Amino acid sequence: MTQTETLELLVATLQQANSSQSESIERLTRQNEQLQNKLQELLAQVAWLNRQLFGRKSEKLAHLDPNQLSLFDPPVQPLEHEIPEEAAAQEPVCSTTPKKKVRQNRNMLDGLPVVEIVIEPEGVDPDKYKRIGEERTRTLEFEPGKLYVKEIIRPKYGLKDNISLPQGHQGSVIIAPLPLLPIYKGLPGASLLTEILLQKYEYHVPFYRQVREFHHLGLKISENTLQGWFKPACELLKPLYEELKKQVLKADYIQVDETTLPVINKQNHKAVKEYLWIVRAVMDGLVFFHYDDGSRSQETAWKLLQTFKGYLQSDGYAAYNIFDG
Repeated sequence: MTQTETLELLVATLQQANSSQSESIERLTRQNEQLQNKLQELLAQVAWLNRQLFGRKSEKLAHLDPNQLSLFDPPVQPLEHEIPEEAAAQEPVCSTTPKKKVRQNRNMLDGLPVVEIVIEPEGVDPDKYKRIGEERTRTLEFEPGKLYVKEIIRPKYGLKDNISLPQGHQGSVIIAPLPLLPIYKGLPGASLLTEILLQKYEYHVPFYRQVREFHHLGLKISENTLQGWFKPACELLKPLYEELKKQVLKADYIQVDETTLPVINKQNHKAVKEYLWIVRAVMDGLVFFHYDDGSRSQETAWKLLQTFKGYLQSDGYAAYNIFDG
């Protein structure tokens, strides 16, 4: 072997070694980035768990009668009014061309992990249909210490060329039906709505504190958005409330009382005294609450108890005189 051949062989060997080292460095760099992302996720989970373990007592209502349930938070005001980042970043621009409104929830989900679920339609004949596209639907879901995006992918199939419409109920385009969503065309999934309601009514965490917790988990959300999700979530529970009310009023013996509670008047920014009705089926141990714009009138008592037949125990309030004794 000549000296030139030896040098060429040495150069080729060094180039191969250099290429191998470059691949190793690139692989280690990717692994390091993955570990850093995992570390940030675990740190967010630890922070959330610490708040669950050590941050609850200070957020519960104080001086409550242990026999009296509460449906409302105390009039706690946030330290400062939170402004969505999208609104703060906007600058006035003069233009005569109407602009398409950009949905803010597109940026809200940046950085959250995505779990894809593919739903194939049933009975697709691959000899007659071909895939022509897909529909994607995103929902925001919650697990303890973690938020993630569930992306539902529904492949769309169309008839192949020169094939007539087959017999049966299948059309020229086939796609699986979209699973029912808690809120029509809404972003939050059932697990997230459950967590919001649980935090508010079980742990007495007001919305602005929940927003801060979600920020720690990587969700860019405003208090107004959270309130917008909360109202339709409560509507979903209305059938359960009506069934509970029905079961209580079927009892032979009930106790009824109306109690005061402070309610914030959003126009005057003051707490006003209103009334909450409590109806209890004594023998069954069932209770439901009734709120009629804060009223304790005789009309409210009649609307509430007109279908009841049995023994009614109450105080001497005159509104109950409408019922036969």
